[in-house]
Amino acid sequence: MANIAEQPRKVAIICSHGGLDEAYPALILANAARQADIEAFVFFTFWGLDVVTEEKVDHLHVNMVGNASSPMPTMLMGLPGMEAFAGKKMTKQMAEIDLPGPREMLKILDESGAKLYACELAMRMFKREKKDLVPEVAEVITAGDFYDMAEGAQIIFT
Repeated sequence: MANIAEQPRKVAIICSHGGLDEAYPALILANAARQADIEAFVFFTFWGLDVVTEEKVDHLHVNMVGNASSPMPTMLMGLPGMEAFAGKKMTKQMAEIDLPGPREMLKILDESGAKLYACELAMRMFKREKKDLVPEVAEVITAGDFYDMAEGAQIIFT
């Protein structure tokens, strides 16, 4: 039996949410894994597909309604334009700390050797094709493929 320290470290991250504030945990965790020389892949499913969909990646918003951590009063969170306002504010704050935008983060992950995959079932549900995705997505895979690839990995659901 191989020593645990001798086995390569591996992480499989599931990104199931498409809000700007919801996508970053998956992107940051995958980037940190690659910086630590940990094999990493991200499986984008359901609304997480927005993060890797060409027409949506540059327009992710911040989900305000139902966000218990928001400093804004609940009554204001549902008003028209609040998600766009929150998204612009978050994008500005990220720029101030030199945090790349989602599209750039996907490029960084791809260049670092992280693998990005889209969920086949979610693709069918949302009527998307591989050509609709950013070029960094390696392929469209099934949940079964995900489990095969994730064998021996830590699985993180964001």
